Amino acid sequence: MQINEQNRHTQAAAAAAASGTRARSQAEIDQGLRAFMLGVYNNMVIGLGITGLVALGTYMLSVASSPQEAVAVLNGVPLTAIGAAVYDSPLRWVLMLSPLAFIFFFSFKIETLQPRTALIMFFAFAALMGISMSSIFLVFTGQSIVQVFFITAAAFGSLSLYGYTTTRSLSGMGTFLFMGLIGLVIAMVVNIFLESSALAFAVSVIGVLIFAGLTAWDTQRLKEMYLFNNFDAATATKASVMGALSLYLNFINMFQFLLMLLGDRE
Repeated sequence: MQINEQNRHTQAAAAAAASGTRARSQAEIDQGLRAFMLGVYNNMVIGLGITGLVALGTYMLSVASSPQEAVAVLNGVPLTAIGAAVYDSPLRWVLMLSPLAFIFFFSFKIETLQPRTALIMFFAFAALMGISMSSIFLVFTGQSIVQVFFITAAAFGSLSLYGYTTTRSLSGMGTFLFMGLIGLVIAMVVNIFLESSALAFAVSVIGVLIFAGLTAWDTQRLKEMYLFNNFDAATATKASVMGALSLYLNFINMFQFLLMLLGDRE
């Protein structure tokens, strides 16, 4: 009887120790996930800040203070030499297409990059996007740009929170959303030649819906990617940068499509 009692105490102690080990492991996983997602969001927010500051700075350097100082005029807006190069020369096509080339290069080279290099490249890409997007200040009022930005931020935050907290698998949305994205790009290219306002409106609405869905889907994908992979520190940092790039692109595209729908033009 005494031996059996001692065995029960030993087994209970072992079970308690095992339970404590599992609890600590789960706590470590939760803490690591929070740190990983916080890194993703921090990098994304810094990238957005760089884009906004560079866009505003480029616009301010591009617009002449008076018609007499203008080197060129675009849609009634007097431009400096910088503005003429950025908005009214073949360089504007380079600035428009270079972010896409950067994304492909970054995606293929991410495995061989050092974590610090990957982060610097992401911030450089955000600055390049700022130059490319600075033309919105020529088209839309500053007040509407700020209003749409906060609308986008509220929508993005809600959708990302949903993607992070929902227990429903969103994996089935991925294929559908990417097919929709391909169709959206084709429609945008076609409308360059058609210049249809109805098609432009439809593209903007569909674009908002697609990138809203991608925001929730990407957030859940990033969460599951961390949970199901045993990342070392370097790999986790690079995954954080790639995650920030994905969410950054979702935010930027949603903002641009909402601006087309809700923005007040100059």
